[in-house]
Amino acid sequence: MTVSNETHQETFDQGLRVRREVLGAEHVDRSLAQASEFARPIQELVTEYVWGGVWGRDGLSRKTRSLVNLAMLTALNRSHELGVHVRGALNNGVTVEEIQEVLLQAAVYVGAPAALESFRVAERALKEYEKNA
Repeated sequence: MTVSNETHQETFDQGLRVRREVLGAEHVDRSLAQASEFARPIQELVTEYVWGGVWGRDGLSRKTRSLVNLAMLTALNRSHELGVHVRGALNNGVTVEEIQEVLLQAAVYVGAPAALESFRVAERALKEYEKNA
């Protein structure tokens, strides 16, 4: 078993960097700035552990991680997070066709209603991304 020698601050800093690169600095900075005192701990936990501890690992490319996330968020029917991660996937080099394919793949495993919602959310996110590009 390999144990990291990184401190919590180093992992948080790496997570903040990765999160900004994937989701966009404006989105991340707004999320952190708008976090209430109640919600601040979850924002910090997500930044450190999700983005620094997991997304910062070398085992999968960011593109692969994005595709996996799109499938999982479809399965969980988490529309808001899906829209955010569609934009992140595009930033990670995922193509529109790959997004479409992963949502189709998810449809046969998690059901048409979840996939239909994901297609609607993804299409809105794609249009917004294109408009702001």
